[in-house]
Amino acid sequence: MKIEQGHGSAVYHCISRTVNKEMLFDVGAKEVFRRQIWRVAEFSGVRILTYCVMTNHVHLLVWVPDRNEVEVTDQELVRRYRVLYGERTQYQRMRTEVVEKTLQGGGEEAQELRERLMHRMHDISEYMKSLKQRYTRWYNHKHGRVGTLWSERFKSMMVQEQGEGVRIVAAYIDLNPVRGGMVEDPKDYRYSGYGEAMGGSKGAREGLAWVMGQEAGRWGEESASYRRLVYCKGAVGAPGQGGGGKIRQERWREQMERGGRLPVAEAIRCRVRYFADGGVIGTGAYVQRIFESNREQFGARRRTGPRRMKGSEWEGLRVLRDLRNEVFG
Repeated sequence: MKIEQGHGSAVYHCISRTVNKEMLFDVGAKEVFRRQIWRVAEFSGVRILTYCVMTNHVHLLVWVPDRNEVEVTDQELVRRYRVLYGERTQYQRMRTEVVEKTLQGGGEEAQELRERLMHRMHDISEYMKSLKQRYTRWYNHKHGRVGTLWSERFKSMMVQEQGEGVRIVAAYIDLNPVRGGMVEDPKDYRYSGYGEAMGGSKGAREGLAWVMGQEAGRWGEESASYRRLVYCKGAVGAPGQGGGGKIRQERWREQMERGGRLPVAEAIRCRVRYFADGGVIGTGAYVQRIFESNREQFGARRRTGPRRMKGSEWEGLRVLRDLRNEVFG
């Protein structure tokens, strides 16, 4: 089932896993993928809000503008093409100079080229396709390997652009290396949006400023606000308390059996299925609007879109898909 935003911009949480869950991302591979995330995003005209590259899967939170409202000049097309391909490589279909000359020449050939390039921009599917294909070519060439690296088409969940939804999902993504026991402090993980922002990356800081609804450039304020969210002050297993920042399985299971709920601060340190399989996350009104625009994909017996999220109060958020089994793990 593919949920469409319809007209307008949208935020997506995308997840892609390696084939057979193989540990294909060592330190060097993570660094290459990190650089490619940003390079392909600039070509595609999307904004990276945050991300995390793990050893066998990746998470990205991406804002995609409404392609009908974006004007891209020929000069900008050439610039983006140069960003993606740089100097001539084996992956480059056409030299940048040829692209520039063709566009300047006008006529049908220029229009055809313009449409081909624009088709690859301002679209989450095209962004993920370009990113994964580009990385696969690099990895296979380096390791003398053939075939796909990825187990399936990427998963995606639509996230409401403003409010608690996008902030909680961003924090959940940046806490991946803490949940995995790789670091105790998320700022120490270089291959994530938060770790990169704390290292001084302008692009990563701008993405998190967007998440927090603040203006870019005031990183001191933005950092403090986001840090409070990510660190989950008072949560079991927070940095300095041991346990690698994880919530023990027996803790949340005990809470569920008693009819209780984990605080959001603790819940986002668990593996929460809603953030991968919820379809859409946001306020009830937002989820209902997306449901109505995709009404034909649901049976006649379903009347409304929003479904409650179990396991925490979740700041009043709702999802499109109701998970009947365990929501954690």
